[in-house]
Amino acid sequence: MHLRFLLLSLLLLALPLAGWAQRRPATPPAGQEPPKKGQRIELLPGAGQLIGGDFNGQQIRKLIGNVSFRQGDAYLYCDSAYQYLDRNAIEAFSNVRMVQNDTVTITGDRGFYDGDTRRARITGNVVLRDPRITLTTQALDYDLTRKVAYYSTGGHITDPENVLDSQKGYYNTQTQVFSFRTNVKLVTKDYTITNDTLQYNTQSKVAYFFGPTRIVGKQGNIYAEKGTYNTVSRVSDFQRNAKIETPNYLLGGDQLVYDEARQYGVARGNVSMTAKKDNVVIRGDVGRYWRALGRAKVYGSPVMRNITDRDTLYLAADTLVNVEARVNDPGIVYAYRRVRIYRRDLLGRCDSLTYNRRDSVIYLNTRPVLWNEQNQLTADSMEIRMRRQKIDQMRLYANSFIVGQDTLLNFNQVKGRNMVAYFQNSKLRKVDVLGNAESVYYALDNDTAVTGVNKALSANMALRFAESKLSTISFLTNPDASFIPPHELKPEDTKLKGFQWLIAQRPTRQNVLGKHFAPPAKAKAKPKKTTKPAAKPKTKAAPARKAAPANAPATKAKPAPAKPVPAKPAARTKTQP
Repeated sequence: MHLRFLLLSLLLLALPLAGWAQRRPATPPAGQEPPKKGQRIELLPGAGQLIGGDFNGQQIRKLIGNVSFRQGDAYLYCDSAYQYLDRNAIEAFSNVRMVQNDTVTITGDRGFYDGDTRRARITGNVVLRDPRITLTTQALDYDLTRKVAYYSTGGHITDPENVLDSQKGYYNTQTQVFSFRTNVKLVTKDYTITNDTLQYNTQSKVAYFFGPTRIVGKQGNIYAEKGTYNTVSRVSDFQRNAKIETPNYLLGGDQLVYDEARQYGVARGNVSMTAKKDNVVIRGDVGRYWRALGRAKVYGSPVMRNITDRDTLYLAADTLVNVEARVNDPGIVYAYRRVRIYRRDLLGRCDSLTYNRRDSVIYLNTRPVLWNEQNQLTADSMEIRMRRQKIDQMRLYANSFIVGQDTLLNFNQVKGRNMVAYFQNSKLRKVDVLGNAESVYYALDNDTAVTGVNKALSANMALRFAESKLSTISFLTNPDASFIPPHELKPEDTKLKGFQWLIAQRPTRQNVLGKHFAPPAKAKAKPKKTTKPAAKPKTKAAPARKAAPANAPATKAKPAPAKPVPAKPAARTKTQP
């Protein structure tokens, strides 16, 4: 099945700023010592005006015009500021700009910096820039020791290829680790991604998705509740109720993994593949997909369901394979090992099967058996031809054999080299036996007694049915027919060579549908609480009956009289020279 949905994982290649790890380093980079706590913030020359004094019990410097400070590798610029000498802190106003290591720049309308904790808070039209991204928000906290920036008032991030919005965000400028939470929305030129938590670790090159995630694109949509994508190996892993939808197909599973380099994907756990156009669904435990070959393989008790009109065809096997030669091609389904078919008017089994969905023909190979109404059909191989979503023909090739039971459980039989069975409204109406035709049919009197057996040989035969029961037999080309009365019947007269009755192998609905399409179990009703009846007054027990003697005859219940069965005419035969 052309699972084009898996191609959507390629969109993650366009995530240079996607996903963010929650890890925050507790120590600064190796070889770099942070300023010691209490190190004074240095006022750089150039301020236009300085006013010092004691205000409300605090030693404050008021600086106006071209104000700049430095502490270690960090610089702070603004139009005016308050420098709190006792607290080793700065409050900056207008055109605030903070720079660290010439790589990270933060601008805003107002800021506060604590020199002891080395933490800054910038508010009002905040913009953070580094070589990779541009972040805009209304309030930003920045830890200069850990080199971590975070916001909680909504942020907007851009890079050359993507735009991302979220309510909360976290960015480690040292390890280049990103994290966004709450109302996350990532927009690329081809896709829109929305979720609750998105993370990306630029060291391992792995993006992480947490919570319900939706990816909407021109080629299809993805939904998952957890996932990862490795931008180096280009392997995506979607988990927890993963679903991928394209205009033609829908894939679901507990886990979906796709290797873009190998063009190979695997789905595990409650796998479901749906073709929307013809309403075909394949379910199983494991699904594998080869994109270049257009080939999908499902195993682990797989079942295919095809809803046609009011009838539903179920196909089960050890393995189901769907192959598509081109885009929008319905493809061919291959089933092998222990194939089972279930439909309201058709049951079957074989060892391997091919379902050509292009022309609605089903090919059964290796010991195929079909059951339609009271009839059993066997041959070396068979074809089921559908027309307007109903059975139109069955073609039996080599060692063809049809067996049906009458009301007295006798076996009516027809065999030949090849057969063609014709159906009308999914009911058998005619069978042409082509080559080496033989038949054994019981003649009944009012469906209650055998009056004899019609046994015939002919090069070809034509059988006509009414309500799936034999109506007439026409013997064509060199017929040899005989009628054997009951008292002359021999065991060899009742069975044609190769006869076998395989009713015990007929698949059941439960056997075919298995766990994947089985209806949900109904909850058991809790028993109603009843009040305990009042204790009855004790009464004298009746005397026990005497046991019957050991040699007494046992009594038997009389059976109910049998209902009469309405009379039906026996099949008529026609012989044509």
